[in-house]
Amino acid sequence: MAGMKNLKKRRRIQIIVVAVVALTLSTGLIGYAMRDGINFFRSPSQVLSDPPLETEVFRLGGMVEDGSVQRGQGEVISFRVTDFCQSVPVTFQGILPDLFSENQGTVATGRLVDGVFQASEILAKHDETYMPREVAGMMETEAGAQERDCSYTGAYATPGGET
Repeated sequence: MAGMKNLKKRRRIQIIVVAVVALTLSTGLIGYAMRDGINFFRSPSQVLSDPPLETEVFRLGGMVEDGSVQRGQGEVISFRVTDFCQSVPVTFQGILPDLFSENQGTVATGRLVDGVFQASEILAKHDETYMPREVAGMMETEAGAQERDCSYTGAYATPGGET
């Protein structure tokens, strides 16, 4: 009888160990598979305060600055993305999404080369209510202000140095 209890205990421990190893291995594989797929966008204030390496691919998010869209020869388009504190010039070669326009939210994937963001992909808002959370918060607190005193707090730029 004592041998049977010892065998059951041993089986339970083996099952628990195998389950923990399988869970750890699957978590590691999921993390490895998603290493390139997880990248949040950066605001223009974040990009200008802490410029990334020229080889780093990241996402730049914000609003397309009013009056900044310029169409070059062929499919080359240049514009500026702003968070209403700072703005970053962007160039893109390709066909823009149908919903892309000035004063609308956008997220661009690419690299920052010599102060110009070279986008390889442009995403536009999907409806009239989309706006990055940080930009929406700044617009609510500073509605109608012509000139803003902005500072970068580490998470996002805030008007007047507020956090």
